[in-house]
Amino acid sequence: MLQNIEGTSSILSAKYTDALVSPAATRHDGEMSSSSSRSPLRIASYNIRKAIGTDRRRNPERVLAVLEEIDADIIALQEADRRFGTREAALPPLLIERRSDYQPAPLNLQNDSIGWHGNAIFVRKSATITMSDIIHLPCLEPRGAVMAEVTLAGGAKLRLLGMHLDLSGLWRRKQANAVLQLVKDAPDMPTLLAGDLNEWRRDRGCLDDFGRHFDFAPCGRSFPSRYPLGQLDQIMMDDRFELLNCGVHDSPLARRASDHLPIWADLRLK
Repeated sequence: MLQNIEGTSSILSAKYTDALVSPAATRHDGEMSSSSSRSPLRIASYNIRKAIGTDRRRNPERVLAVLEEIDADIIALQEADRRFGTREAALPPLLIERRSDYQPAPLNLQNDSIGWHGNAIFVRKSATITMSDIIHLPCLEPRGAVMAEVTLAGGAKLRLLGMHLDLSGLWRRKQANAVLQLVKDAPDMPTLLAGDLNEWRRDRGCLDDFGRHFDFAPCGRSFPSRYPLGQLDQIMMDDRFELLNCGVHDSPLARRASDHLPIWADLRLK
């Protein structure tokens, strides 16, 4: 699916290939039928800023209410854990279980966390998670990514990589190439990428790197939530997906729940 990624060393390739098949990767039995559904699916990406809203109040119930508004099948979350101390989840697991239709992709890192460097993937409780793992990225500041392979209730099988890239343009490009190399080395599967790329420039930097191999859903500006100026949040798909619709979820509740607005895309497997 992907061509060789220029500028990525063989050492880097081996390192991230190991991450994909490492013993720490969480695999699950109970996979559904191999037949893929052509029913539309909705993917979303949302930087929830540790559930701290624009009113400076931490309110995880409000974030879950926004997720209910979006009504996505699979979601990449950023800043889903607190950054310091025990890095406990900004959305408590018991609250997720009782107050939402979602399950976090298990990463088995810390009892109090749901993510890796704040990255988490949510899927509906009706979906089957067949594999989930963390991705180590080259970084100047603590950064990482997560991935999950899922079978949705309609039968569609796909892989999602969620990420939150560096503030430095140089390190963003290194991280983008590490992600692309990892996808190239992974078993072939319809693949989506989503997250906060922290890239303000259009069609430059890491967007140019990703754009050589993936199509972007033109969702729109999502940051800051009260007066969106930047299209920092992105959803990308390989050529096995058809884009049906996409946008920014700009509701009164979403404008208060975080400093980012969530983005979404409706897709269909070809």
